[in-house]
Amino acid sequence: MKFNKTIVILASISSIFLACSNDDDPVVINEEELITTVRATLIPQNGGNTIILKSVDLDGDGPNKANLSVSGSLDSNTNYSATLEILNETEAPAEDITLEILEEDEDHQFFYSFTNNIATATYKDQDANGNPIGVQFDLLTGAAATGNFTITLKHEPNKGGENVKAGDITNADGATDVQVTFNLTID
Repeated sequence: MKFNKTIVILASISSIFLACSNDDDPVVINEEELITTVRATLIPQNGGNTIILKSVDLDGDGPNKANLSVSGSLDSNTNYSATLEILNETEAPAEDITLEILEEDEDHQFFYSFTNNIATATYKDQDANGNPIGVQFDLLTGAAATGNFTITLKHEPNKGGENVKAGDITNADGATDVQVTFNLTID
């Protein structure tokens, strides 16, 4: 049986090229954005004063504490329509991180907690799978009191975890992108 030398040479060259695949393809890494500012705008649904909650921490996780402000007290037993804005104000103009959170909605979820039962929060927005995001939410205040309101943004939470869809952070896992706590007064 005769072998055609051309076929043998071509087969050998082909196997060399197939064996030399490009394993050096760059891996795209989604870098974590610097979050310097969290702003919550609370608009009472039955009229009244809009309340702005704002946390500014220009050095991120640096040594300086965040500058927290609350523009006024909230009315008791009132439903507020709320929207979050997340920014990186170390850039000019400020980078709106909220847009990235919405683009990567399946990888993000905000969680809200209150001390002294001063209020509750209900999600108004969803990701592509019908799970909550939390950029938009309703905040319902209770009776006159004071307490803390904590906003936490989780990156890659387990949205299928027990009670996570209901806003329970206990089984959410994931990484905390930002967490801020405001002292609220309910009149």
